[in-house]
Amino acid sequence: MADREYDLAAVPSTARRASLSMLMLMLGLTYFSASMWTGGKLGVGLDSTQFLISIAVGNCILAIYTATLGYIGASTGLSTHLLARYSFGIKGAWLPSLLLAGTQVGWFGVGVAMFALPVQKVTGVDLNILILIAGILMTATAYIGISALMILSAIAVPAITLLGGFSVWMALESAGGLHQLASQSIEHPLNQTQAITLVVGSFISAGTLTADFMRFSKNAKVAVFITIVAFFIGNSLMFVFGGAGAAATGKADISEVLMLQGLILPAIIVLGLNIWTTNDNALYASSLGFANITGFPSKYLTIVNGAVGTLCALWLYNHFVDWLVFLSAAIPPIGGVLIAHYFSHRAAYKDFEHSEFKTIDWLALISVVLGIAAGHWMPGIVPLNAVLVSLTGFYLLQKVTR
Repeated sequence: MADREYDLAAVPSTARRASLSMLMLMLGLTYFSASMWTGGKLGVGLDSTQFLISIAVGNCILAIYTATLGYIGASTGLSTHLLARYSFGIKGAWLPSLLLAGTQVGWFGVGVAMFALPVQKVTGVDLNILILIAGILMTATAYIGISALMILSAIAVPAITLLGGFSVWMALESAGGLHQLASQSIEHPLNQTQAITLVVGSFISAGTLTADFMRFSKNAKVAVFITIVAFFIGNSLMFVFGGAGAAATGKADISEVLMLQGLILPAIIVLGLNIWTTNDNALYASSLGFANITGFPSKYLTIVNGAVGTLCALWLYNHFVDWLVFLSAAIPPIGGVLIAHYFSHRAAYKDFEHSEFKTIDWLALISVVLGIAAGHWMPGIVPLNAVLVSLTGFYLLQKVTR
C-alpha cells in the first residue's frame, strides 16, 4: 500500500484516477453526518429564505477554499502533509500533521460511537459489540486505501441520496406541502451570520485535507471542477436532508428524523454509510499525517489509528468532543498558510524529491497563531476570518522579512 498510496512521494501521472471515481470520492467526503446535523439546526432556526442563503453562501466559501487546496494537490501530486514541508519546514510540518492527524483519529472514534449508540437503542445489541464491529469494518476499508474509499463512496452516495430524498418527500407530505413546511414556527432563531458560520465550520476542518484525495485527480482543472460540484451538490443535499426533516419533526438528528418517520432500517443504513465514508476519509488522512512524522507506511498506521479510535470511542464521545471542536478551530489557518506559500513559490513545487526544506519556518507557525486569534476574536464568520488572516499574515511576513 505504501507504494500505491504515495505516503511520502508525489502521485505520478500513471497513478491518477478517472474523473468519475474522483467525483464519487469527493461526494462521499461531502456526504458528512455533521452537515446533516447542522442542516437540522438550521432547519429549526431559520426561515426557508435564510436557510437557502446560508447554504449557498457557506458552500460557496467552502468550495473556493477546498477547490484551491484541491488545485494545489492535483498540480503537485502531494498530500497536505508533504505540502506543509514547503511552508512549515520538514520538522515544522510535524505540528500541522499532528494536529490534523490527531483530530481525525478523535473524530473517527466519535463517529464509531455516533453509529453504535442509536443502533443499540433500536436493536438492543450490546453496545461494545457494535462499536467493535463498526470500528473493524471501517478500519479495514481505510487500510485498503484510496481504491476502497472510491468503491465505498460509489455505494454510499446513491444510497444516501435516495434515502435522504425519500425522507424529504415524507417530511413534505407530513407537513402538507412545501409552503406549510416553510412556514413552521421558529422557536430558537439563528441570525444569518451564525448560520453561515455553522455551514462553513461544519466542514472546513475536513476540507483542509482536500489535497490528500485530489492529488489523485487527472489534472488541476478537473480537481477544481469536481470539488466545486461536490460541495454545491453533495454538501448542499446534506443540509437539505437534515433541514427538511428537522422542520417537519423538530429534531435536528437525521437518524431520529428517519426513525420518527418509521424508517428504522433506512435510518441505520443512512447513518452507517454516512459515518462510514466520513470515518474512512478521516482515518486515511490521519495515517498520512502520522506517516509524515514517523516515516512508517500509512497502512500500518491505519490499523493503529483505527484500533485507538475504536477502543476509545465511547470515552471520546462522552469526554472529548468539546476538545476536538477546539482543536478543529486551529486547522483552517493551516490551509491559509499552504495556499499563501504555494502561490508565492510555485516553481519550488515542481520536483519534490530534490527539494530542500527548512527545518522549521517560524513565520508559518506565527501565521497559524494569528489565524487562530482572528477566528477567536474578530467578528464575522469565524473560520473564514482564521483562513484569511493566516493567509494574508504569512504572505506579508514573508515580504517583510525576506
